[in-house]
Amino acid sequence: MPDALPLVLTDVAIRGALLALLALLALGMYRDRPRWAAARVGFSLCLGLCIQVVGATPLFEDTVPRLWQAPLVAVSVGNAVLFWVFAQALFDDAFALRPVHGLAWLGAATLSGLNCAMLANSASVLAPFTMGLQRALPLVFAVLAALAAARHWRSDLVEERRRLRVFIVVTGIAYTLASLAARLASPRGQLSGLTATLDVAGLLLIVLAVAVRMLRVTRSNLFAPTEPVTGDAAQAPVLPMDPAPTDPAEERLAQALEHTMTVERAYRAEDMSLASLATRLDVPEYRLRRLINQRLGHRNFNAYINGFRLDAVRAALLDPARRELPVLTLALDAGFQSIGPFNRAFKAATGRTPTEFRKENSADS
Repeated sequence: MPDALPLVLTDVAIRGALLALLALLALGMYRDRPRWAAARVGFSLCLGLCIQVVGATPLFEDTVPRLWQAPLVAVSVGNAVLFWVFAQALFDDAFALRPVHGLAWLGAATLSGLNCAMLANSASVLAPFTMGLQRALPLVFAVLAALAAARHWRSDLVEERRRLRVFIVVTGIAYTLASLAARLASPRGQLSGLTATLDVAGLLLIVLAVAVRMLRVTRSNLFAPTEPVTGDAAQAPVLPMDPAPTDPAEERLAQALEHTMTVERAYRAEDMSLASLATRLDVPEYRLRRLINQRLGHRNFNAYINGFRLDAVRAALLDPARRELPVLTLALDAGFQSIGPFNRAFKAATGRTPTEFRKENSADS
């Protein structure tokens, strides 16, 4: 026992540092929760990780009856679902919490809680299946979180957030695989000794790195608005604009971009992307990304392009000479590829469907 004391003290110190860091992050998320959905999910994830850190302590797993461990195990496995939801909320500006998110967490937590309290180490024929499913859940949701982080990476205009996406993809899957492998190789699936200390140390480093990276990004840049906006505000920039660039090259690029979008109407191209627009303007992608984000105030390239397309459609709907043209024709002419995404974008921007918008303005005229 004396030989193990340094390792025990190290483990306790690391867990204490991790709990303190998670508590600080939780406080910050709690403060921001009314404005941003990602902050609400992040707050829940921080609390869940605190419970996981305590529940995964070797002494706790060895001495506490499994029935009492069940709630902590349920929360720990449920954290995989929260991580997936957090990745969606953080990187998808159109994200909204839905019942399926709560049901996914409840299902994962219920399964793991019942396994711990009743089925683990039992003679039940269901035990191998349910335990295998429980061990697979963290990996499944880690992959889903990685996919959520990787989705729309190229259209993300916030450079710091783009880097955070890559970090979460790599570390999220790496930690999940390492932790899962360690538990599969341990007796009864419990970590002990050096393995448990390395596990919590890895989690501490990941949480610390994520915290530092998140602090480098302003909250308005990092988090999307909690409530969707409608009307003209939906297409307005969501970041402060820089009205006076000092770089002449940036000013020339801004003028070229405005001409390309408003005069040449480049947004009508169906395959429009940041890369193709940068090629058209003969500039590196990072310069164009920085201009649209930092000067024009947009977070997402697709939303920036759709703003021009929606303006074109609204103008067409108000034009008496085009009153007989189908809405689909107007949408396709503006650059939308199908009616479904167009209808959703139009209603999000105006609060009305295209048909309602046309009828109301026809009646007014």
